[in-house]
Amino acid sequence: MTSLASTVADTSLLWDLYRRMLLIRRFEERCNALFLQGRIPSTLHLYIGQEAVAVGVCSALRVDDYVTGTHRPHGHALAKGVSPRSIMAELMAKETGCCRGRGGSMHVGGMDVGMFPAVAIVGAGCPIAAGAALSAKMRGTDQVSVSFFGEGAANEGDWHEALNMAALWRLPVLYVCENNLYGASTRFERAFAVPSVASRACAYGMPGVEVDGNDVEAVRAVALEAVARARAGGGPTLIECHTYRLCGHSRSDACDYRPDDEEAEWRQRDPLLVTGARLTAPPHEVTAERMNDVEQEIAAVIDDAIAFAEASPSPNPAEVAAHVYWEGD
Repeated sequence: MTSLASTVADTSLLWDLYRRMLLIRRFEERCNALFLQGRIPSTLHLYIGQEAVAVGVCSALRVDDYVTGTHRPHGHALAKGVSPRSIMAELMAKETGCCRGRGGSMHVGGMDVGMFPAVAIVGAGCPIAAGAALSAKMRGTDQVSVSFFGEGAANEGDWHEALNMAALWRLPVLYVCENNLYGASTRFERAFAVPSVASRACAYGMPGVEVDGNDVEAVRAVALEAVARARAGGGPTLIECHTYRLCGHSRSDACDYRPDDEEAEWRQRDPLLVTGARLTAPPHEVTAERMNDVEQEIAAVIDDAIAFAEASPSPNPAEVAAHVYWEGD
């Protein structure tokens, strides 16, 4: 498993990575509070603890590259550049939401920044990412597609078919596994007869890489290499990021199946703590004042998103059937 002590010599770049992760963390924490206050009508699958994966990968992409998310998509959307306002409005079921209030938490996205509205079906984003990559290849662009998925998706038929097609057609796509050890409450070892998801890459003729998913610099380095390979026509890469959600699978999950010592160990590896410690140490030596300032800046961004969402109109009930397809009589 790849882990890099410090590969980002540029303080401004490392600071940007940290700020993006902090935005995701504070956004998710506020979403949790809003849900408990009854101000968000749907359930939530929070991204707390996994921020380094989305930020590390998306920092290696261009705006016109494509991303597909999961049922835990807020972090992917924020990392790809979807605005906090449009995501918050979507969570509050408002017309100004990124899906006009029709999708909710599990369907956020924004095609203006290359993120397909997330699909909540486990593994369903994998063939969509392959399709986007095929489109780029057929159009002769050098766009790259990324599919984020949890390790549980790697046991779905969609996943296997998508990777097989991507390898056969040498598509410019990255398959990024966020292995947080638990598919809902089922531990990895109980669902897999192989030691890692990345070890399956050889069956499809593509590179498989394992990386510390709580190390944003390591994730970025692996993603940069895979993206460059994809743009050059080298085909897909399977990247397994070892990470941990510091919350339940969803709002109804008390996490009583996880050992206390395991949780404590992973909390010490919190990606914000890891990156924050690097920023405040040589050679970066970011001051405590600047660290506090960015907290205040991000709090203001989230306050603005909440105010925008709450002031936005609800969808028109008369349009409830708009954009819905069904077999007519």
